[in-house]
Amino acid sequence: MSRLRNARHSRRVLIKTGPFFLGSLALAACSRRFGDSSLQTTEPSASAQTLPATPACGDDPTPPQTSGPFYRLNSPERTSLLEPGFAGTPIMLTGQVLSTSCQPIAGAALEFWHTNAQGEYDNAGNTFRGQQLTDAEGRYQLETIAPGLYPGRTRHIHVRIKSSEHATLTTQLYFPDEPLNEDDFLYQPELLMSVDSSGNRPQAQFNFVLAGNV
Repeated sequence: MSRLRNARHSRRVLIKTGPFFLGSLALAACSRRFGDSSLQTTEPSASAQTLPATPACGDDPTPPQTSGPFYRLNSPERTSLLEPGFAGTPIMLTGQVLSTSCQPIAGAALEFWHTNAQGEYDNAGNTFRGQQLTDAEGRYQLETIAPGLYPGRTRHIHVRIKSSEHATLTTQLYFPDEPLNEDDFLYQPELLMSVDSSGNRPQAQFNFVLAGNV
């Protein structure tokens, strides 16, 4: 199984990730303060590296994955999932939503949800859950934390994207160099984020490619 995944990885080269455009997107979020001790998880933080540039679109659509049992309707509209009192390592995730012809998709609705730093989902409220719309260039940005490890899974972020002229995409994003990636039954290298940890906080990037409606 490992050899098959490695072959797919080298053949497809982590499609759908593109160059960073993080400068202005960090905005005032980068000035938000967090207590040093409160941001450290009790488990290893997400590993990070800068990955090589790869085709942004014009290939297959982003692979779908299961939403899992913890998806909830009506998450609040927001670009930051950080809340006072919650532990975790802050990250900024940015990217674009594109068509298979490389056109940005404006007004696409993205929903994000993931565990807290202890690997637990909030099934009663909206902690680490939120939704937003892409701008005129199909761009999105999400300020959140590196999720904790849910039992039996590697570190991941759930995403659902809806657009009136494209098929709804439900998928999951993964962190590079996670020890549990290859043992996770859902992990796909095509869904790896590109992560740069050279600054004050990890900067993650992923471009989604949506198929047209059928």
